[in-house]
This record gives sequence, structure tokens and C-alpha cells, in this order.
Amino acid sequence: MNEDLFRPQFDRLEPPERLRLMQTLADRHNMTFRGLREFSRWGQSCTTGLFEKGGREFVFVPGDTVVLGWERFAVGMDQESREELEDVFLEWGIDCTPEEFIGEDMAPVRQATIGPMFVGRKLEEIGWESVPMDDPRITAHPEWLEGLKRWAEKGGQSLEVSQTVRFERDGDGWRAWLCHRMTYPEFQLSLLWELAATLPTPDEWAYLCGGGCRTLFPWGDGMDYEMRLHHFEDSEDRGRPYDMEEPNFFGLSIAYDPYRRELVDGGTLTTCGGDGGRNICGGLGPLLGYLPCSPHCRPEVRDDDEISSDFDFFRPVIRVKTSGWRMVSPKDKK
Repeated sequence: MNEDLFRPQFDRLEPPERLRLMQTLADRHNMTFRGLREFSRWGQSCTTGLFEKGGREFVFVPGDTVVLGWERFAVGMDQESREELEDVFLEWGIDCTPEEFIGEDMAPVRQATIGPMFVGRKLEEIGWESVPMDDPRITAHPEWLEGLKRWAEKGGQSLEVSQTVRFERDGDGWRAWLCHRMTYPEFQLSLLWELAATLPTPDEWAYLCGGGCRTLFPWGDGMDYEMRLHHFEDSEDRGRPYDMEEPNFFGLSIAYDPYRRELVDGGTLTTCGGDGGRNICGGLGPLLGYLPCSPHCRPEVRDDDEISSDFDFFRPVIRVKTSGWRMVSPKDKK
């Protein structure tokens, strides 16, 4: 095993060593190395490599042995978060402690060793194919185009027939996407076939999201109400970036919208990072609305294998071999 691929040793590498290591990994995995970049967020940081493969941007995430799961607050909730939770308890007649209530949705505490991997930096949609507006599969449905015309006259910017077709305004014209529904096993096979990639396991996902943090969220034990959040933004926040969507300490845009469930590897369709918006639609506030985005939240295991193109998303991971290779040295280049 190459210890330099794991976080404690990786963080101690000098820049030239880190650069050579990233170049060696790129060569071994047929990826294009784009350079080193430092990411820092919520008290954690990592200077790592950016890579490109198949038109996607990946980041190298070093491995580590971490404690995952949740059973109690590490620091304690701030007053504003506690008051939000107390209001929910009062409205719903809940009689338990905050730890007991939140703990019902959390995965058990355990230690896990996470291997090094390349990770897709952004969530990707599943099953949507971009097509021209004159595609025969579009023009064969005049009712779609008629509905789009009426919607455009009202100033609409986008129109979707759920899991069928989607239109979005593009300047003076429109762009179209057709939906191809897939099952969980079909998608996993296509990901492996097309990109030689897989989905992260639930433990890997928890590490990518929280980096081994022991607080409820990567930033602390409550909600940071100063952040601009999807579905809770104020009018004065218009144009300001969504804080949780910005790259984390590994350079990943992850767990930033509870409506976006992220596929992970499981026996049947399994997701992390969101609940499809159930808590928010149920009228709960930011704290409980975003609780499914906690790195410690229990993965959702579904009974069926039908992927929802509206709520299920993915990020590819390519695991790095940790034995049977050596780092390229300057002498090897001569």
C-alpha cells in the first residue's frame, strides 16, 4: 500500500512530491492532469490534483481512517437552531430531547477506512439527452410544442413534462432534453461501461461530504442561518452564490440541496444527501429541511430500482489502486 495516497501522509508531502504523485496517478488511470489546487472550507483543507476524463472534472481525494455516524452533539446546538427545533416540537407535540429526535435519522457510529479515489466534482443528471428542437422525437408531439408556445407567451423560462421532456429558454430560442428512464442496475452497468467508474459506497459518500467531522454538519452542530440556501433564499440574496453548493474542503459540490438525492452503491437503489424535499415540503425549517444533507444521515434504501430523473443524481468515482506501482521520479522521465 502506498501511504502517500492517504490523508495524513498526503498532507505532509512537499509540493514537488505531490505534483509528481498526481502526474503518476494521471498516467496510470488514463486521465488528464490539470494541476494542483488548494481547497479550504469549514476548518478542513486539502491541496490536491484536478483531472479531466470523458469531459468531466475529477478531483483526487486521499484516503483516511475516520469515524462516521452520529449519536450526540460534539459542540452543541446554537440558540437559533435550538429555538427552531423547539418550535417544531411544540407544533407537533414531540416530547423527547434534540439528540433523541435527530438520532432517529442518523447512521450508527462506526470506524471506516476509506481508500483514495478520483471523484466527480459535481452532481450530474441521469437519463436526460440534449436534442435539437427539430428532433423528430420532439416534432412528433405537437402538443408539447403547443404547450411550450403558450408558456412562452406568459414569459415562462422552462417547461417540463415530468420524466419525459424538458425545455429551457436559450436567448431568443429554446433548448430541449428527452428523458430516458433507467433502473438502478442498468445505470450502474452503463457507468462502469462508459467511464470505468462506479458509485461511492455510503461510507465513502459520508467521508466525501464530511471529511470525518464529528459535528452534525461539516460546519457545526446546527444550521448556519447566514448561508444562502436553496429553497430558503431571501429576495436580497438574489445573485449571491448558494453557500453549500460551493466547493468543500475536497473541492466537491456535494449535499447542497435536499431535493437532490445522490445515488450510492447498495444492494438496491440507495441514496444519500437528500430526501427529495420531503422535509421542506412538509413545512419544516432550514435545520430539519437540510438534515438529510448531513454526512451522518442514514442512507435511504428504496424498495424499487426505478431511478427518478427529477430527484436522483450521481457523481462518478474511480478508485485508485494502492499497491503494485511506484511514483514516477524525475530520473524516470529521462
